Amino acid sequence: MENKNVELEIREINQKLDFIADQMREYRAHQKEIQELKDDLSLIVKDMFDAAVDELEDVSPYFDTNDLIHLGKKLLRNTRNLNKMLTQVEGAADLWRDLEPLGKQAFDELLKTLDELDKKGYFEFFSETFKIVDTIVTSFSLEDVRHLRENITTILTTVKNMTQPDMLGSVNNALEFFKKMDVIVKDDVSMFSLIKQLRDPEVKKGLAFSLEFVKNMAKTGNNQM
Repeated sequence: MENKNVELEIREINQKLDFIADQMREYRAHQKEIQELKDDLSLIVKDMFDAAVDELEDVSPYFDTNDLIHLGKKLLRNTRNLNKMLTQVEGAADLWRDLEPLGKQAFDELLKTLDELDKKGYFEFFSETFKIVDTIVTSFSLEDVRHLRENITTILTTVKNMTQPDMLGSVNNALEFFKKMDVIVKDDVSMFSLIKQLRDPEVKKGLAFSLEFVKNMAKTGNNQM
């Protein structure tokens, strides 16, 4: 019985030793991997350091350690200002996200309005208007435009007077009269018949109006000269 207990204890001891031996092998393998990783990292860091030194040589005339220290101090002194600026940037980003749907809606409305204007013919109208302007520019010289500028006041005044209600009424009556006028002049008109017609009050008014019109036209022409 005692021999069996001893054999059992020896077997347990052997199992523990085998477990310890396995753990030691795993530990050595792990240590080897770590060492290999360290070696690889050392090479990488060395290459990076050498590359950094080569690159910094180009800016070494413009860079000093004191400048870096000064920059660090300035950043520390302006930390609050930087925080405020970042807060404003975040607020602007939030505002943009809020306004983005409104901007899309406004753009859609603009496209809709432009489509309606196109269907109504506004763009064709503006195109033809531009052609009119182009025709005016190519048909008139600079001297003509200068004369137009110098006389624009007189032209506008004339147009204004012509568009007055009484003037438009007179012109319309004259046009209606000439359109409906059916005057037949005989070939054998005698001086006596003309003198006889001068006794007609309407003829007298017409002659007086014609004389006053001619007189005023001559007076206006003399004043402009």
